[in-house]
Parts: sequence; C-alpha cells; structure tokens
Amino acid sequence: MKTADFYYDLPESLIAQDPLPDRSSSRLMVLDRETGSISHERFPDILGHLRAGDVLVVNDTKVIPARLLGVRIGTGAKIEILLLRRLTGDEWECLVRPGRKCRPGTLVGFGIPDEDGIYPLTAEIRDVLEEGMRKVKFTYEGVFEEVLDALGEMPLPPYIHRKLKNRDRYNTVYAKYEGSAAAPTAGLHFTDRLLADIREMGVIIVSVTLHVGLGTFRPVKAEEITDHHMHSEFYTVSGETARAINEAKASGRRVICVGTTSCRTVESAVARKKGIGEEGEDGGADYIEAGSGWTNIFIYPGYKFRIMDGLITNFHLPESTLIMLVSAFAGREHVLAAYAEAVREGYRFFSFGDAMLIL
Repeated sequence: MKTADFYYDLPESLIAQDPLPDRSSSRLMVLDRETGSISHERFPDILGHLRAGDVLVVNDTKVIPARLLGVRIGTGAKIEILLLRRLTGDEWECLVRPGRKCRPGTLVGFGIPDEDGIYPLTAEIRDVLEEGMRKVKFTYEGVFEEVLDALGEMPLPPYIHRKLKNRDRYNTVYAKYEGSAAAPTAGLHFTDRLLADIREMGVIIVSVTLHVGLGTFRPVKAEEITDHHMHSEFYTVSGETARAINEAKASGRRVICVGTTSCRTVESAVARKKGIGEEGEDGGADYIEAGSGWTNIFIYPGYKFRIMDGLITNFHLPESTLIMLVSAFAGREHVLAAYAEAVREGYRFFSFGDAMLIL
C-alpha cells in the first residue's frame, strides 16, 4: 500500500490557526464505519452517541513548553531546539535546527545573559543520534521545569502560523503528566462540564498516558507505507484503567478512545489470555495489561483492532500516519469520502479544528 493512497486535497484556508473561544463549540462529523454514512452535528451532541457502560479512554499527558529559541554561543547564530524525551537527568533527546550548526560540543544559550555572559539556560550538544536527533545536556540554576516555563514556547505544529495567546488551550482540561511535545488534540474539545455530563449518564472515563513525541512531526516520506519507521513513545496504563477496559470487553461493552494516541496506547498494551475452545481452537481473549513501556506501533489498513470499538479524533494531514490509522479503523474509502465531505462543508482541520466520531 502506497503513501499516496492517503492523499487528499485540502485548501489552506481550512487549516484552523486558532482554537475556538469555547472548547466544545466545534463541529462533529459522525461516521458509521460499516456503511460510510455521515451526519453533521456539534461536539456536545456526542452525548447522544454514548451510552451507559461505555468506557471512554483519554490521554492525560501534558504538553510542556518544549520549543526553545536560542543562539549559538560564540557566533550568535539562531538555533531552535525541540525537547522530545528525557534520557537521564538533564540530558534530553532533541530535534535541533539547523542541524548542520549543532555538532557535538556546540553550546547554545537561551534567555538574556548576565553581566558575566552566563545564560539562564545553556545547552551542550553531546551526540548525534539516529535520524538526526541530538543528545543535549542542559545547564541551569534552580528547577528545570520552572526555567523551561519561563524560556520555552509551546511546540505548535508547523502548519500553525500564529503564536498561541493562551498556553492552556494547547492542553486538555484533564492534562496531568508533563512530557509531550504535542497535544492529543482530540481531547481539546472536552470541557469539565461536558465530562461531568458524560459521567452522569453512566459512561466510565479512564486515563492512559502516552507522551507524544517525534512521530507527530515526521511526515511519511517512504513510497510504501510499510517502509516507514515510527518513533518510540513512552506510555503508561494503570491497573484501574486496565480493569475497567477488561471488564468492558468481557461484558460486551464498548471501549471508545479519545484520539489516536489513546488508541495506540490500548492497542500497544494488549495481551491475550490463553484458552482452548470446544473443538481445539484458540479460545483465548484479548485483554489489557497494566504497566509502562515504549511503543512504536504503526497502525494502517489491514490491522485488526483488538480493544478499540470507537474513536473520537480530529481531521488529519494528508499522507500522515494518523489518517492511515483512521483508515485502518473505518476503511480508506469511507475516510477519504468523509474528508472530501468535510472539505465541501468547510470543516476546520488539524490540531485546533473540528472533530470526527467513528462508530
């Protein structure tokens, strides 16, 4: 299957540049993955598609101000560093631009230097890693998170050209654990009130954590999608979440994931109970294992979903791994037809755009 099979034409004017004033005021396209039928609604109408006993899985990762703009000490050349994941202590795996100016030994300063020329935050390029990443060691006074909060910017995707006025709008209302370089954007539509309404109707809301990293920023350059390599991301599934999901699957209730990151987490944490059926066939069943680990799962058409029964997601970039995942769940033809309909109807696309519910 080729990457070009997931292309669609999108006018630039439909790429949302700012979040809506009210998180839950976005539009909602509802797609029946069996028939391909579509309805156009508002996001709060999602209440009409959920039912008591459903398990709604959200990703409670929190985006950090991971984009640092500094200068190369000695030359004054502008350098951008994007923190992707902490390695050990003050060492991070980072995306650095321009890479040609950041060989091992390079020092980069951030903020305004004091009278002795000391920057409040200094980065030393320690090593060149796979795929052009850099190992970077940071030097600073005080608490790193506080220094980062003062000097860093939210790492908005390259298709957003405006500076975010309120940092909180690039995090979900339930964001808890810091570590992401990008938001799980399907969750941006939820408000505390809407979540309370969902709980009141008997839906069980559980959390997983997947820290979103480089995979969000990397385009698929391979002609054949199977030649694309996914970057590893760290995830955690609690015992409470695993029990809720396993009980739902055992009793035939639905597990609905909020966003592709929640989907990738539950599908990564899946295991299989061993058992023999009456005629000797495997009588086992899929279940979720609690724990933490790294995942580079790549979901594309042909994948058999073992846990997820429904998906809330945004509209994704052409030829991206995310539209491939959605196509694996709902069928490529249905998804591309839905996207064409969204373009005709003037939906807002990507991170701050409208939502889709697939059941």
